[in-house]
Amino acid sequence: MTPRKGLQLETILNTAAAIADTKGLEQVTLASVAAELGVRSPSLYNHVNGLPELKELLATRGLKLLNDRFAAAEKGAPKGERLLAYADAYLAFAEECPGLYELTLKSPAGGTDLQQELASSLVAKMIEAMQTLGIRGEEAIHAVRGFRSLLHGASIGQKGGFGMPVDVKASIHFVLNSYIRGLVVAVDESSRTD
Repeated sequence: MTPRKGLQLETILNTAAAIADTKGLEQVTLASVAAELGVRSPSLYNHVNGLPELKELLATRGLKLLNDRFAAAEKGAPKGERLLAYADAYLAFAEECPGLYELTLKSPAGGTDLQQELASSLVAKMIEAMQTLGIRGEEAIHAVRGFRSLLHGASIGQKGGFGMPVDVKASIHFVLNSYIRGLVVAVDESSRTD
């Protein structure tokens, strides 16, 4: 089949991402994307092989954007402050692109090679940041999982869950700094008992 003139994959992805980010990921359907583009759903099959592939492409886009944000964040941050810079980049991404963010949460083990590469790059950056604090090996993996869990929990604010008149970013930095200090102390104590 010949793709409809003027309709391109990038346009489809932009439209699907906009729906995911403004209306919610569950609202991304071939029918909703087609309606936004003013075409019939079958026209999309010239570019994607159904909704699962469309969501895979969106997940890849989200992982690329998050990697770009991490790269920008680390440029200005001293090594000891990279985790907080990553946290700010991560939270800004989650706030600005909530639908794409949701697609980045699942383990890419069953995803494409590119998704696995992009996800591995993000984890490697966080592990490297943990290593600058003396957290290595399996402990670094545990620490990154905890770090990501704290960041994901911060998305409560995006759902209107933090209503008190205290700066949410300041709260997040307080908790992350406490977490990081606790990790450093735990690793130090562990190394003294070995």
